[in-house]
Amino acid sequence: MSSPSGGILTGARAAVAALEDAGVSVAFGLPGVHNLPLWRELNGSPIRLVGVRHEQTAGYAADGYARASGRLGVALTTTGPGAANTLAAVGEAWASRQPVLVIATDIPSTARRPGIWRGVLHEATDQAAMFMPVVKEAIRVHSADEIGPAVARAARTALEPPARPVYVEIPTDLLNAESRPVSDPPEWTAPRKPDGDQLERALGLMERARRPLVWAGGGALQSGAGEVVGRLAERLVAPVILTFSARGLLPPGHACLVEASPHVPEVGALWDDADLVVGLGTDFDGMMTQAWRQPQPPHLVAVNVDPRDASKNYRPDVVVEADVAVAADALAGRLGERGGLDSLERRLRDLNRSVRERIAAEEPEPSGFLATLEAALPDDAIVVCDMCIPGYWLGGFYRTPAPRKLSYPLGWGTLGCAFPQGLGAALAESGPAVSISGDGGFLYACGELAAAKQEGIPLTAVIVDDGGYGMIRY
Repeated sequence: MSSPSGGILTGARAAVAALEDAGVSVAFGLPGVHNLPLWRELNGSPIRLVGVRHEQTAGYAADGYARASGRLGVALTTTGPGAANTLAAVGEAWASRQPVLVIATDIPSTARRPGIWRGVLHEATDQAAMFMPVVKEAIRVHSADEIGPAVARAARTALEPPARPVYVEIPTDLLNAESRPVSDPPEWTAPRKPDGDQLERALGLMERARRPLVWAGGGALQSGAGEVVGRLAERLVAPVILTFSARGLLPPGHACLVEASPHVPEVGALWDDADLVVGLGTDFDGMMTQAWRQPQPPHLVAVNVDPRDASKNYRPDVVVEADVAVAADALAGRLGERGGLDSLERRLRDLNRSVRERIAAEEPEPSGFLATLEAALPDDAIVVCDMCIPGYWLGGFYRTPAPRKLSYPLGWGTLGCAFPQGLGAALAESGPAVSISGDGGFLYACGELAAAKQEGIPLTAVIVDDGGYGMIRY
């Protein structure tokens, strides 16, 4: 295997080949002297390389692309401060469980002396260590032959449930060094199937429940479980509360869908009244549960690929350790029919309507903003929210028409993320993208207006100027 220029296979070409093999079609980055070999190889690749003005934007755009598409988001950075600039964005992707791959260069391998900071330009004593708290895995490359396998493994690791960012660090001199191609690409792990005993225990609790409630999170959305979650809820005759990460999992008008968030008293009462909560792909985080002021349910069934994640905030009676789509399908298929679905549909329709009417009476301006957006946007639009008051209203009440059509930064709650995330979402080929920012948050990345123009990115940026620090005033 040789490079497109006809020379030897270099480390840079091995990295690009691994990205191509992983199905990557878009990458975001900022060029620098240290990573120019990657840019040269990508210039001859089918992967579209989008140049941005700040490395943090490369991270956010990769995150926004992953959220909108479900595919791997890729960010390329240079050494030291270039890599460090992505950390806020990588932290948001980590907390929101998005598959993002950061490929950063490090100082030349010949300049590195273990345990000694020599003062080489852009040197850090341990660059990868900065990323370890906010990535699923940090991979350091020590030879050119390792580059292709490392990038291939990183892509697979980022995408496999539970999805999260992965960091790959390549000393800059290895990008031009001779390398070998990846001979054995990594095998993908099949979705985890549920244990029979766990299913039986879960089914027993579900069959005995008289007031069940389904609480579905981002893991359910990422597993593509919308149809089976809806079917399971119908069999249980249970309301479905969606976390901000799962908005759109059930379509508007579904018989079991609760449209508002649990922060609304009428919705919170459903949790209080339930004799069984079925948690699907959720960790019951503090933001969704009002800092865990929602009481421990009388009974709890949790379905999650990560049992520790499922058990860390509320005590489950049983954890079904499995992919949500697989487990929900198995549970729905074994539950008997119940009466009362028509009655539940009427009750939830009345609840959803009364919440909207109360908000319109108490908060006419936000209510009008919501109504205007819902009327103006097509069903395939992707709405990307910043940490701003308009974003909070959208996260809590926007009638999201389908999965991956609302992005909300509930992970780290990172200010200034929406506009750069929107750039990535707009290139996901999933529908027109609209970012919603406050005036302060927009200014964090306003230089990317140049990238949007240069790259022809079809993003509509909505900026709400409230004349001050709106959240502090509130």
